[in-house]
Amino acid sequence: MIFERSLQRELAYTAGAVFMVLLTLVLTTMMIRIVGFAASGEIDPRDVLVLIGLTVIGYLAIMLVATLFVSILFVLTRWYKDSEMVVWLASGVSLTRFIKPIGLFATPIIILIAFFVFVGWPWSNQQSKLIRARFQQRDEVSLLAPGQFRESAVSHRVFFIEKMSPDQSHVENVFVTSTENGKVNVVVSKNGHTETQKNGDRFVVLENGRRYDGEPGHPDFRIMEFERYGVKIQSQPVVSTPSTTGTPTLDLFRDPTRQNLAEFAWRAGLPLIGLNLMLLAIPLAHQNPRRSRTINLVMAVLIYLTYSNLLNVVQSWIEQGKVSFGVGLVGLHIVVAAIVVFIFWLRVRNRPLFTRAMFSRHSGDANRPAQGA
Repeated sequence: MIFERSLQRELAYTAGAVFMVLLTLVLTTMMIRIVGFAASGEIDPRDVLVLIGLTVIGYLAIMLVATLFVSILFVLTRWYKDSEMVVWLASGVSLTRFIKPIGLFATPIIILIAFFVFVGWPWSNQQSKLIRARFQQRDEVSLLAPGQFRESAVSHRVFFIEKMSPDQSHVENVFVTSTENGKVNVVVSKNGHTETQKNGDRFVVLENGRRYDGEPGHPDFRIMEFERYGVKIQSQPVVSTPSTTGTPTLDLFRDPTRQNLAEFAWRAGLPLIGLNLMLLAIPLAHQNPRRSRTINLVMAVLIYLTYSNLLNVVQSWIEQGKVSFGVGLVGLHIVVAAIVVFIFWLRVRNRPLFTRAMFSRHSGDANRPAQGA
């Protein structure tokens, strides 16, 4: 029908615009966050763009859920605002007839939500974890930057290198200080290079330099000159924190612990959230043309945040054993589906969500004159 084609066309345009806005917001937020990590030395600056891309892939499912809900709500709210919905309803199109065209529009989006949450989310988290682990495994020299003081995360050393070759094999004007048992050791050298022993140990061999040993506040400092002086390079140990966000979906069932089942319940909940919010947006878009459309937008934001936070609460309850996996998997979504059916029932019969009888009764009681004794 004509209204189905026009509805799907407008939904597609609106969804594209909403998705681009959400993508811009996520890109900006992630860029600020990841660049901050790079500035603090937690990640390699060369991996910033890769990590931003992986993070966006991980959040695509959440962005698509919000895009689906907001775009349907925007289009139907505009139809009510411009009295187009009145024309369609007056021509015999019931509110339930909108489920089919909106469902056809939402089906590929829900499929994409399921794909990105079951495949994209664990893959992006796993790749991000590998990149961070690779950066943590770098040795002390790999963490240095020419012209900057860098403190080693492994030992009590502070390095300063004025110049470094691109392959990090030669260094110039080196300053190394360390503290051991209250004594300060300072080593300065004009030149140096890296060497790898047969057993795999790596050293920075400094040439033609001096070493100063002593305790601060005491005059008995020792000064030694050397032609060759080796500083062993230590690698930072990788601290692995257990996390289920990077576990593939099939592996969650191969090891059905509470944490894995809770993670699966969260992943399976996103497509169900998208389905419930798609249906909820149809009756929720109803409004008086004289009222502002911002009311529906505020309600949409509150409903989306409440629903997603409740899903996180259910995930936490499954991990803690407060609810079973089956109840946590479908319980919340069944309750929301029942609420959606009830709201549909009210809208089909042109009944308001909130009756004003109670408020008018209280208002009449307040305006009634008091009777004297």
